[in-house]
Amino acid sequence: MTVNGERRAVEVKDNELLLDVLRDKLYVKSVKAACWKGECGLCTVLLNDLPVKSCMVLAMEADGADVKTAEYFIKNGELAPVQRSFIEHGALQCGFCTPAFSLAAHHLLQRNPNATREEIKEYLSGIICRCTGYKQIIEAVEDARKYYQK
Repeated sequence: MTVNGERRAVEVKDNELLLDVLRDKLYVKSVKAACWKGECGLCTVLLNDLPVKSCMVLAMEADGADVKTAEYFIKNGELAPVQRSFIEHGALQCGFCTPAFSLAAHHLLQRNPNATREEIKEYLSGIICRCTGYKQIIEAVEDARKYYQK
C-alpha cells in the first residue's frame, strides 16, 4: 500500500486491522486507537480518497491502496490550512481527536469549499471529541473554507 505518498510493504495476518498495522507496524501515530468498534471515528484515514474508520477495515483490504493520514497534508513542515485554523480557533485541547477531525474537514473542504455549518456538522458527526464541545471545531472548519475556495 501507499501510506502518505510512500510505497510501503508490510506482512499482515488475515484478521489484522488497518488501524493496528498503521500504528504498530508503520508507526503512524496520528491514527488514534480508542474504541475498535467504529463508534468514535478517531482512527479515521482516507482510503483511496474516501474517509474510513481504520478499525473497521482489514489491513488486507488496503493491499495496493492509497492511505492518507493527517501527516500527508503537512508539506515542507507547513500545516494544511484547516490544521492551522484548528490552532487559531483553539479547536483542540488534549489533541487526541484533532488528526481525525482535521483530516475529515480537509477532505470535506476539498470537495465542498462552500460547505454550510449544517453540512460541516453532519460530515464530522462520526468523530467524537471529549474536550471542546465541538463549537471551536465547527468554527475552525467554517473559517478554513476561505483557504479552499477558488
